[in-house]
Amino acid sequence: MKKISFIHAADLHLDSPMVGLKHLPENIFNRVKESTFTALKKLTSAAIERQVDFVIIAGDIYDGEDRSIRAQARFRKEMEKLNDEKIPVYIVHGNHDHLNGSWVNLDMPKNVHVFNSKVETKVLQTKSGATVHLYGFSYGTRHVYDRKIDEYCKLDGADYHIGILHGNESAGTEHDNYAPFTLKDLIQKNFDYWALGHIHKRAVLSLAPTIIYPGNIQGRNKKESGSKGFYYVDFKDSEAQLDFIEASDIIWEDVTVDAATAVSFDDLYHLCQSAINTVRKERIGTLLSLTLKNTQLEDVREQRSSNSELLELLLEDEREEESFVWTADLSLTEKLMINKDKLKTEANFYGELFETIKHYDQTDQALAPLYEHNLGRKYLPHLVEAEKDELLEKAEKLLIELLYQA
Repeated sequence: MKKISFIHAADLHLDSPMVGLKHLPENIFNRVKESTFTALKKLTSAAIERQVDFVIIAGDIYDGEDRSIRAQARFRKEMEKLNDEKIPVYIVHGNHDHLNGSWVNLDMPKNVHVFNSKVETKVLQTKSGATVHLYGFSYGTRHVYDRKIDEYCKLDGADYHIGILHGNESAGTEHDNYAPFTLKDLIQKNFDYWALGHIHKRAVLSLAPTIIYPGNIQGRNKKESGSKGFYYVDFKDSEAQLDFIEASDIIWEDVTVDAATAVSFDDLYHLCQSAINTVRKERIGTLLSLTLKNTQLEDVREQRSSNSELLELLLEDEREEESFVWTADLSLTEKLMINKDKLKTEANFYGELFETIKHYDQTDQALAPLYEHNLGRKYLPHLVEAEKDELLEKAEKLLIELLYQA
């Protein structure tokens, strides 16, 4: 069997606005704003260094349907580098950068092949003589709920058959159910590889055949934590060898530290420093959400001032650091021993409160003003059930603590 190698990436979201981060120092904010382009450069560099036969980008190259000229120009520059190396690029557009958007178009070099809104097959003859059939489609509009998977049909005459699909596995719950499919659907097509996009979390759904979500190449908020990147795929003897390559220049991390042993402000500071150093990565920036639970300092004045002053002290050391760990969010929860059953016996109000929270189902209604706002509608992702439950849990805890302290 002839050999082929390629890179599979998805969800570049170039020029993502990185909402809510303007409070960062200018140098760090600029680096965050540039991070999607930095990740793209790592992708093209890897393709050239490994001399792959082709590159696949499975949707959402751009963050918005307007496809900013800046994003198009930066993308074209990287595609020209691949064109100089005679490396073809096969892309589909997804729900974020669908074909029906409004933008000033910049032409791409001849090595960039874009699938149209109907499932089609593109044929590639590699330098080594292998014939590859690539199947895919671009979103014609933002919302594609049809089972486009039914339109994928294997055509004879190729050494390898690769499906490109920007969509959601029907069993998934965290994303809008665009171009839905099941794992069984993909396997039954009898392709050699499925290059998926749309889900920002890396996942290997199957190895026989190989079916992969590479995730996005750069995390954009704390929900997209951990290393991000793309896959280098090397087919030898009909078997895919997979190598995940990290691309993100900025990584989001979420760390919780039990501070029950801390009795002074200095103790808290050293606990935070230890947590920060455990997530620091060489030449990579980190945006950290740090939670200190069970804090109860002996000095009441230190306890009251620990939050703001502690955060200020932690940030001071990171402003000029290349491998910075910037604490974007610091939460301290005091060690309060609250017995809900006991509170119910103290006042009927508590029992009514807990029952109201337990059966509360108005989260969507409460959040509606945010999603009805123009900016909210554009930038806020919809919450999944687990996130709604987390909000309710935090609200309950806050209410109990305030009432308990009063």
